[in-house]
Amino acid sequence: ELVDMHPQTLRLYERKGLIRPGRSSGKTRLYSERDIEHLREIRRLTQELGVNLAGVEEVMRLQHELDDLQDQFEGEIERLEGELQERILRERALGNGPESADPLDRPVYVISIAAQLVDMHPQTLRLYERKGLIRPGRSSGKTRLYSERDIEHLREIRRLTQELGVNLAGVEEIMRLRHQLDSARGRMEGAIERLQSDLTDRMTQWRALPADVPEGDAEDTVSS
Repeated sequence: ELVDMHPQTLRLYERKGLIRPGRSSGKTRLYSERDIEHLREIRRLTQELGVNLAGVEEVMRLQHELDDLQDQFEGEIERLEGELQERILRERALGNGPESADPLDRPVYVISIAAQLVDMHPQTLRLYERKGLIRPGRSSGKTRLYSERDIEHLREIRRLTQELGVNLAGVEEIMRLRHQLDSARGRMEGAIERLQSDLTDRMTQWRALPADVPEGDAEDTVSS
């Protein structure tokens, strides 16, 4: 009723892996607010954008990846916060530093080489850029430069259009989610690196405290 669909349609979408309802102890399907959001998105894709089922499956697979990444991120933050407290109490220092930028994002290919790598016409790459499907970098002279990640995205676009028959509206939705997923991963990794750095800094501060500082005062100093 909430999404204006027949119950049998929801069962079909579950079999296709588009939604993942929970189960009660008696095996009754139970749908969350997130499931309702996903069902409304499926209806929008199919009814408003005319995306075929193969395209919808790609979109929802990416959406589930985003959901899982968010859950993973929250769990990792909770774990690191617990580790921070534990290591302060144990007086253990963490020696890991931030990782360097992902080399997959380094812009290296001019448009003619990128077009050859993905077997497309350069004009097609320009069209996809205008549609926001890819986001090549620019040299100081404003020349388009494509990264390995851009090449991966272009190959994925070709797979969606040629192998799965997804229309351009569906491809736009899928690539938007892919960019969102990449950005979410980057934010998660950055947040984890900052927490690890904070963990190291706090441990350094704690170890530098004078030995005669009472335990309660030491904890208050570190917390501040």
